[in-house]
Amino acid sequence: MATGQLDDVLRQLGTGPWNLLHFLVVAYGVSLPSPHTLAGAFLAPKVNYTCTSYGDDDFDASNNTYHTTTLITKDECSVVQQLEPSGLVEEHFCTQWLFDTSTFTTTVTAEFSLVCEWEYLRATYQSIYMLGVFVGAPLNGLLADRYGRKRTLGIAYVIYTILSVVSSWLPGFTLLLLSRFILGTTHATILKTGFILAMEMSSPNVRSVLGITVYLPWALGTMAWGGAAYLLREWRWLQLAVSLPWFLLLPAVWFMDESPRWLSVRGRYQEALAVLKRAARWNKAALPPDPRLLLILQDNQHEVIRGVKDNQEGSSLKRKLSNVFILFRTPRLRVISMVTFVDYLVVGMVYFGLSLSGDHYTSDVFTYMVLTGVMELPAYTLMAPVVARCGRRLPLATGYLLSAVVLLALTVLPSGGGWVVMSLAMAGKVTISVAFQVLNLQASELFPTEVRTRGASTAFMMSRVGSMASPFITEYLGSVYPWAPSVMFGVSSVVAGVATLALPETLDAVLPDTIAQLENRRDDDEYRGFLRLPTKASKQPPQELQYLHHHTTKH
Repeated sequence: MATGQLDDVLRQLGTGPWNLLHFLVVAYGVSLPSPHTLAGAFLAPKVNYTCTSYGDDDFDASNNTYHTTTLITKDECSVVQQLEPSGLVEEHFCTQWLFDTSTFTTTVTAEFSLVCEWEYLRATYQSIYMLGVFVGAPLNGLLADRYGRKRTLGIAYVIYTILSVVSSWLPGFTLLLLSRFILGTTHATILKTGFILAMEMSSPNVRSVLGITVYLPWALGTMAWGGAAYLLREWRWLQLAVSLPWFLLLPAVWFMDESPRWLSVRGRYQEALAVLKRAARWNKAALPPDPRLLLILQDNQHEVIRGVKDNQEGSSLKRKLSNVFILFRTPRLRVISMVTFVDYLVVGMVYFGLSLSGDHYTSDVFTYMVLTGVMELPAYTLMAPVVARCGRRLPLATGYLLSAVVLLALTVLPSGGGWVVMSLAMAGKVTISVAFQVLNLQASELFPTEVRTRGASTAFMMSRVGSMASPFITEYLGSVYPWAPSVMFGVSSVVAGVATLALPETLDAVLPDTIAQLENRRDDDEYRGFLRLPTKASKQPPQELQYLHHHTTKH
């Protein structure tokens, strides 16, 4: 099978300077978006304020005088006064506020007065970035699968670098929201396409370890975000400081190669051969002769060409609908898509709900942010040998179910639990981070190369549905029912943990290159899952794949 032969070639290449270059570039890129993703915690935090002006509704235009007023009540958003001599009672809404600067010198909250009736815009400032990820994730998948991993990734790096720096000087809140939305659209490219590029270039021997540790810099970036915010309390300078390191990433892009696996699937065999030969020179490894390599790259790829030809024979509308629903077209791919969508939805909601809730658990938001990064480190370091030995499915389900236990335990603790609440919150961050990292690894292995970036990015998009909802759940639902966010997060984690059992185990499995290879797998040792799909003793493959059966089995 071509996939196994290509994996054998990657084993022969080993792990050397060529692999490390791509791994380090991707890993450095992973560390940089975390401050922008979690920007709401320090750039648009909840700050104390008092009303300083509430209009001039008590002005009497008939005699150019003000009514005599008696203050009845006053809060941060309005005052209630009694007008003399009429005795009428009127409520005046605040128009200017004095903000507490003891923790933050300047903030987006204070500069644009995101309080009272406009307070929902604080959550919007955080969620608009996630909305950008939601929109950009499937678009990224389409672009990366069609135009290549390297080109899509390089363009995303350039856009993110320029726009994150420019955001430091934007004068209006609307422009700031627009910039965060565009940053979000490139976020999935930087994380998911970069991750998939590194995975497709790695030797199968180290794929498990690499798949977990490549996200370790995200935790380091989160820790650095807390430290930078502690040192810089003015939001524009803080925004600029965490944006400048992007410029160090751009020169490295020119030294990266395109994924030879993607080039092979797209039928660009000579380019894939050139990449493999360059990798062999860098790693000082010996490869089979060129004719043999070309056969390996070409073998079993005719089904992709045939599938494209079949699509071209249909109507334009049919082709478009086929591209939209390709992830649900066949049985095994449909199960994979549905379960990973649910898993990502829950993991995004819980992860960002805990990351952005520092003010609910402690008064030291800087330490809380650093600790959330520290708590993620075990998810990257300790889980690497676990997934290499125990697989992906069981650790993933365990991470969700342990998160559920911790989150539901928070609902029964009395108010003012202090260090106990803080400890449980950190434990929840560990377990949900475990689930997040294992899910990222497994999702990249479940989808075939033909739609890998599209599938993983679209699934990743669902995590942004959860992360968009999390600020509103914690800020608004939590203010009315303090126990509700933990219950919602905990029950959702149970659902995700159970759904994960429907996924196949991918430990030591050959990465499929095409949907046909995924659907036609016959060996239960290659494709183990709680839900059994067609095997040797069951019915024929789906009709749209039957034409591949002869070509697949004869090899």
